[in-house]
Formats: sequence, structure tokens, C-alpha cells
Amino acid sequence: MADMSNMAVVDPMSLVLALVRPESMMALGAFAVCLVLAWLMTWGVRRVFHGQDLAILLGRKLVDGVLFPVLLLGLTFVARIVLTQQQPAPLFAVLLPVCISLAVIRLGVKVLQVAFANAPFVRVLERTISWLAWGAVVLWVTGILPVVLHELDQISWKIGGSVLSVRTLIEGALTAGAVLIVALWVSAAIESRLLKSATGSDLSLRKVISNTVRALLMFVGLLMALSSVGIDLTALSVLGGAVGVGIGFGLQKLASNYVSGFVILAERSMRIGDMVLVDGFEGRIVDIKARYTVIRALNGRESIVPNEFLIINRVENFTLMDPQMSQTTMVSVAYDSDVELVRRLLIEACASQDRVLKDPAPNAFLSQFGADGLEFTVSYWIADPENGQLALRSTINMLILAALREHKIEIPYPQRVMHMVNPSSKAATG
Repeated sequence: MADMSNMAVVDPMSLVLALVRPESMMALGAFAVCLVLAWLMTWGVRRVFHGQDLAILLGRKLVDGVLFPVLLLGLTFVARIVLTQQQPAPLFAVLLPVCISLAVIRLGVKVLQVAFANAPFVRVLERTISWLAWGAVVLWVTGILPVVLHELDQISWKIGGSVLSVRTLIEGALTAGAVLIVALWVSAAIESRLLKSATGSDLSLRKVISNTVRALLMFVGLLMALSSVGIDLTALSVLGGAVGVGIGFGLQKLASNYVSGFVILAERSMRIGDMVLVDGFEGRIVDIKARYTVIRALNGRESIVPNEFLIINRVENFTLMDPQMSQTTMVSVAYDSDVELVRRLLIEACASQDRVLKDPAPNAFLSQFGADGLEFTVSYWIADPENGQLALRSTINMLILAALREHKIEIPYPQRVMHMVNPSSKAATG
């Protein structure tokens, strides 16, 4: 962060005396004009981009986003340059810090609301940012801030080849916070743009791109924060080697799951919305995380499957290349039944359902001659297995049963032939 000790200190008494001067009234008038212009420009941007997702820039109301305080800060800075060419305007020494503080607060609050929606700690972070920003303004206007920074700079200690002080730690923490907010802002904008029009097969790929960009931005922000504190980044090479050894030996499974997650998302062999069968558990993929995949069955049960398991084991994906899925049901009728009539009734029962596809059309086959009767297999195709399969099969079976009973077609009971041997005849022959 910038060295604030070299900036000019504002004298509170001179500031009070300056408020009654004519140039101060001109500064207040110019600031009022800046307020109106910033409001009009924000209103115009809202009208131009009506209906688009600009929650951070515009907020829910007209002036609760980031755009209004940023425009106000820029216009106030321009007004100070114009007015101070003729005569000094000390009032801007208060107005500019106030505008900066307002812009920082709105940026931090809106980014945290978007990045961590409904998180309980967001409210605490919002209040912390507000107190820190307004506290810094008060200290700066009263002239206390440079003195405090100078005293904090005197409290120092040496760590290796670096000399750290309380001031450098505070500045590093503020830098890390600022970089974190900017990183979250950029990643939220990228994620919103990527996932806004994503449907079907490219949803998973866009999600992994968004997560990767966020991780890279966070890493770059961490390096910048460490560098601002004065820590030698070359020392991180030793730490990186140690972490690599730890991952190689102690965190093999964890690292394998993360790598497998990126492979799944990159190859798109399994995507969000696919119907899969994994280790006897059938369901729809509802989310793919970096370490695990969530599969939700049609009865509401959810299974959390490590990504490594999906890579090294056999997985049935019913909707990988084609969402259409075939279903079959079997029925047995008596040997004296009309075969063509039975086939027609079976096909009509399937075709009467809206979920059954017309192309390919349902069909019925005389599959085999059973011990108790003729066995027919009826086959039909559906395009929405995620909406349930058992209910459709049950409906078709009930329609088949009703049609066979209406046409007096017998569904035979299991039959067995028993041969009774007469004990007396057996003794006579013996």
C-alpha cells in the first residue's frame, strides 16, 4: 500500500476556518453538482442495461451499488482540479476521503453479498469494512492517522532476512483484503457471464473454468499481499516442495479426487443432469464438486461419490450421447390366445402414454414359448428418464392388464403336472 506518512496533514482548526470562506461555498456547490451528475449517470446506465445482471455495479436501488460512489469520486476529483487552479479549496481534503470511503464500503459490501450469498458472517464483514473505512477517514481528517502510522512503524522485528512492523502487517492485511474483494468481484462477474447461458453439456465445463479462474485470482492476490508485507517469495519454493511431498505421500486419495474432478469436468464424460448408475445406485447428477459428485435418486436419496471412484470404476451413463432410453416389460398369455391381437393391445397400451416416443415407435415381440404360456416382450423409448421410470412402467402394465381382461385373454397361472404312482401296482410289478 502507499506510504501515507508523506501525505499532507489536515489541520482541523484551519479546516473549520476555511468552511466560512467563499471558496468553500463554491466547493460545496461543485460537490452538489457532482452528486446530481453521478445520480443522472447511474440512472442512465440502469436504463441502458435494464434487465441485465449488474447487481454489484448498480445494486437493487439507484444509489446502493458501486457505480454511484465511483462516479461521485471521479467527478469530485475533477472538480477539485478545476477549482484549485484559481485558488485553494481545503474543503476537498474532507470530501475526497469521504467519497473514497463510500466507494470502498459499497464495493466491499456488494461483492461479499454476491460471492457469499446468505452466509451468516457477511453481515459482520460488512460492518467491519464500514467501521474501518469511516475510522480511517476520521483519523485522516483530524491529522491523527500519519502520527499513528509512524508509531506503528516503530514497533518492528526481524524474521529471517525481512524486517516486519505492525504497520506493514496492517497494510499487508488491508492489501490482501482489497485484492480478495477485487478477485471475488472479477470471478463473480466471470461466473455470472459463463453460467448465464450455459445449458446441457457445457454447464460442467463452464463451471470448472469459473472455479479455476477464482482459484488463480485468489492465489495471485495472496502473492501480492505477501509481497506488500515484505516477505521474500523465493522462500515459498521450499514450502511448495514440502507441500508437494505431503500430497504425494499423505494426501494421495485427496489429490486423486481433485484431479479426477477436473478430468471429469474437462472430458465431460459425466455432466450435471445425466442419469447414471454407479455401484448399484441409480440417479441424476445434480452437482459436480472438485472432490466429489452428488447423485440424487428418483426417491430423493442422495449419494456423495468421490470423483476417483467415478474414474477407476465402471459407470453407466444413460444420457451421455443420447437422452433417449429404452424400457421393456414382459407378459405371459395362454397358448390359445390370438397372437396378433395381443401384440396390438400391447403396442396400443404403450403408445397411449405421452412420455413414450413415437419415433422409434413401441413394439411387441413373441420372445419365447414358456412353460406356462406364450411370453411377449414389449419395448418402448422415453426421452426423460430423469422424470421417473417406475411410475411409467406401472401405468403401462396396468393398461396392459386391463386390455387383456377386456378381450378375455387369459394370463395363465403357473402349471405343474404331477404323476401319481399306485403303490400296489408297483409291488405287483416287483
